[in-house]
Amino acid sequence: MDLVALQNWLDNASFAVLFFTMLMYWAGAAFPKLSYLPTLGATGMAIGNLCIAALLGARWIEAGYFPLSNLYESLFFIAWGITAMHFVAENMSRSSLVGVVTAPIAMGITAFATLTLPATMQSAEPLVPALKSNWLMMHVSVMLLSYAALMVGSLLAVAFLVVTRGQEIELKGSSVGTGAYRDSRLRRAGSENAALTLSAAQSTDAATAVLTPASETIALTPQRLNLADTLDNISYRIIGLGFPLLTIGIIAGAVWANEAWGSYWSWDPKETWALITWLVFAAYLHARITRGWQGRRPAILAASGFVVVWVCYLGVNLLGKGLHSYGWFF
Repeated sequence: MDLVALQNWLDNASFAVLFFTMLMYWAGAAFPKLSYLPTLGATGMAIGNLCIAALLGARWIEAGYFPLSNLYESLFFIAWGITAMHFVAENMSRSSLVGVVTAPIAMGITAFATLTLPATMQSAEPLVPALKSNWLMMHVSVMLLSYAALMVGSLLAVAFLVVTRGQEIELKGSSVGTGAYRDSRLRRAGSENAALTLSAAQSTDAATAVLTPASETIALTPQRLNLADTLDNISYRIIGLGFPLLTIGIIAGAVWANEAWGSYWSWDPKETWALITWLVFAAYLHARITRGWQGRRPAILAASGFVVVWVCYLGVNLLGKGLHSYGWFF
């Protein structure tokens, strides 16, 4: 089997395996008593990760350069990054529910690359002059890994919003700041909740008690609260991993730009949206670490970051403008 045929087989296999993996994780969430379903899902995710790694390795050998030069290659690299970050998140959370949100996005990316892109875009092509640099591996790989981590963290934030149904809840996790602002906020929130609970307990009207804000904070079951706490914590930690990677990738890109174009920063659409992405997640981390935000507000900010990452990765390249116009591919 030649390398091209091997790649064609591996991209289809990775899609099929990740589709199976998604079904296993979803079925495991629907039927939690079937303990073997999450195990099958984790096995499928590992096989999918290895298939994509083998695909990229075969592509590297065939083309003679690190496979990050077009849309097909970068999509599979992001899918590989998402499957890798899945195991990081699952290991930290000890919850198979992480796969419920990571498996569909990994499967969707491989499906788009395998089934949607024309054959001409899937084939390896010689590098354009701007990409013939050792910075290709450093800059692009780190940027795509950061996108993968930020996507996973953002998806877990979306899952948090779904689990909590938009309610403000008091979390017990350690993924928030410890400054004076947070301490005073928690003391104030605790006194307010105590007063509201007392008023509800003293009320003789059951309907009135149900409608008080105190009852709203305890509407979720303990299991759902524990899950929400886990999702909030792991989302924060994964985003905290992706943000330094994004920072390193932007710095590496600036150095490469100076070598290739004589300027560290040119404000073309790709660079501008990379900065916007950095600012969104910097605001998220700042709010959590120094302002003590937790729960719904930072989750909404992280969820918006998911859209911003996709605009930066793919959306602005569709314009075909700027110094990165040769690759609306990445």
